[in-house]
Amino acid sequence: MTTGAATPATYPAPGLRALVEGAARVLADAGVPSPRVDATALAAHALGLDRLDLVLAPPVPDGFAETFAALVDRRRRREPLQHIVGSTTFRWLTLHVEPGVFVPRPETEVVAQVAVDEAARLVDAGTAPVVVDLCCGAGGLGLAVATEVPGSQVTAVDASPAAVALTLRNAAAAGADVRALTGDVRDVDLLADLAGRVDVVVSNPPYIPPDAEPVDPEVRDHDPDLALYGGGLDGLDVPRAVVEAALRLLRPGGLLVMEHAEVQDAAARAVALATGGFTDVASRPDLTGRPRMLVARRSDPRDDHGTAPRDVQVGRPDVGGSPS
Repeated sequence: MTTGAATPATYPAPGLRALVEGAARVLADAGVPSPRVDATALAAHALGLDRLDLVLAPPVPDGFAETFAALVDRRRRREPLQHIVGSTTFRWLTLHVEPGVFVPRPETEVVAQVAVDEAARLVDAGTAPVVVDLCCGAGGLGLAVATEVPGSQVTAVDASPAAVALTLRNAAAAGADVRALTGDVRDVDLLADLAGRVDVVVSNPPYIPPDAEPVDPEVRDHDPDLALYGGGLDGLDVPRAVVEAALRLLRPGGLLVMEHAEVQDAAARAVALATGGFTDVASRPDLTGRPRMLVARRSDPRDDHGTAPRDVQVGRPDVGGSPS
């Protein structure tokens, strides 16, 4: 019989599925809304894959566990998933995202659909639609039209030079010929070359009131204030400017499509109606059935009945959440 130091027990390294499940528990404990989805997306990113099927999970490569743990820790601290992986999906597009520019949200895809449908209708009628995306952010709305309705002439505008640069980067990646400009939607001379010629104005402007701080850390701590807070006590100063810009830009019969908070539907309709320059003013629902979109048609300017004062105030809504 021989004696000596005991041989330490060895255990197999955890497989990919076990690592992802463990990460999902960490993220759930941190309050991340979709922990398993995010854990799987982070694992795919660490592996250099577009997506990951855990049923067909590949072997764990050397160094993966450490890399994955660092990514999970960033998400645990509520850094947006899109910032960590550097992209997000929007309809049929994969958009680059980066800190300092608003991250597109799935709810806004419904806003894009209305603009796409209108542009497609015009193409079917033999017209090359002229489309303007105001407050474009990463460019999702304008690029959705440009890529889904070939022949559309799309111009995107944002007050943030970083957003305009990102829109141009996303346009190049999508193979879309889009004009993108830095400009303030409140500038009455904005896009003067297109005045009265635009078929569709689409916008997801900032609209949060100053005292309605977003709840989610991903929004509150990472999306830029410029893209969140709409100005004025009701958060509707920038949306009002979008409506007034649409009034100048749209041809008779042109369509305005604008996202807003669900509690701002009546106020947004009132803003459009107060201009005297829109007909068929209505609110439409988002993916969850909430009234999150203003849709209105430009009337013939010869039928306009004057313009309301620029400081129209229609009740201050108690807005929560954030643009999405």
